[in-house]
Amino acid sequence: MFEILEKKSLNPFVTMMKISAPRVAKKAEPGQFIILRTDSAGERIPLTIADFDREKGSVTIIFQIVGSTTEKLNHMNVGDCLCDFVGPLGKATETEGLKKVAVVGGGVGCAIAYPVAKKLHEMGVEVHVIAGFRNKELVILENEFTAASSKFVIMSDDGSAGEKGLVTDALKKLIESGEKYDRVITIGPLIMMKFVCQLTKEYNVPTVASMNPIMIDGTGMCGGCRLTVGGETKFACVDGPEFDGHLIDFDEAMARSASYKTFERKAHENTCNLFKGVE
Repeated sequence: MFEILEKKSLNPFVTMMKISAPRVAKKAEPGQFIILRTDSAGERIPLTIADFDREKGSVTIIFQIVGSTTEKLNHMNVGDCLCDFVGPLGKATETEGLKKVAVVGGGVGCAIAYPVAKKLHEMGVEVHVIAGFRNKELVILENEFTAASSKFVIMSDDGSAGEKGLVTDALKKLIESGEKYDRVITIGPLIMMKFVCQLTKEYNVPTVASMNPIMIDGTGMCGGCRLTVGGETKFACVDGPEFDGHLIDFDEAMARSASYKTFERKAHENTCNLFKGVE
């Protein structure tokens, strides 16, 4: 069983947990993910590895409470155990040969961006991080990003945190000021990544986007996580989750991701009703 070692609320909608999973921690790398189940009757959900400690045998996950399983997970506490915690899955972020990188994260996607920025920084790469949030209340990992980058820019929709505007505004400003990046790595909402990739394509900056489509088994068998990349079908769980952002069909990916929104919302409501009066 996989014990919850630590639990912390990062904002009203996002929770961080450290899980005892020595075998996963031993082989985990930034960019990879796990699939968990809260109980034997629960659904399988993928969550990106936000951090890991090989010596302590722990893996950190950060999740947004949006559906039934994340609601159940958020009601678990330190000392409780997850039924399954499988990984690491997917391909690790390619980091070799890079000297200067811009990491662009949005919302809870910043939890995925952090381990990538951290590893690059530890390798001696010059890392510029741009993190976007709707408002100050939703900002996460500010201290961690400050420590893992040489330049850290926060953008918010309403200007209550950092600068007012979009992550693309900040990225364009940096590029036009003369910053020359070997690569841009973007992680966050699909619509955000689409426009980041459109911008970097204009400036001929190689860009990698981390995709998190609908996923079931995480082994490439179900086909639920299929994407079109460069006109070819790819599976995020085994071919990714990172792909050349200039080749991804983002419109198709957004249409597929929206197909279960109504079901997810209803399942979340039903789960919330189960927990009413419990606490």
